[in-house]
Amino acid sequence: MSIIENMAKKTPKRLALSEQVRRAIDESCLSRYRIWQVTGIDQGTLSRFMAGDAGLSMAGLDALAELLGLEIVIRKPPRR
Repeated sequence: MSIIENMAKKTPKRLALSEQVRRAIDESCLSRYRIWQVTGIDQGTLSRFMAGDAGLSMAGLDALAELLGLEIVIRKPPRR
C-alpha cells in the first residue's frame, strides 16, 4: 500500500452537503413522485439535482430535510 493510499484511509473524505442530501434521498427509498407530493419539489428539478446537474433552493432543502429527518450542523474549523 502506498503512503497516499494509507493517508486516504486515515483521513475520511468529507462529503459536500449536496452529496449528503443525495445519499439520504437514495437511502430513504422514497420515489421522486412521493418526494414531489410531500415537498413540492418538481420531479424534473429533483432528477437534475440527483444527477448533479442542478442545485436546490433553500426552501427545497428545508422541505427535504424535514421529510427525511435531516439536521444541518455547521462546524467551525479549529482555530490555528
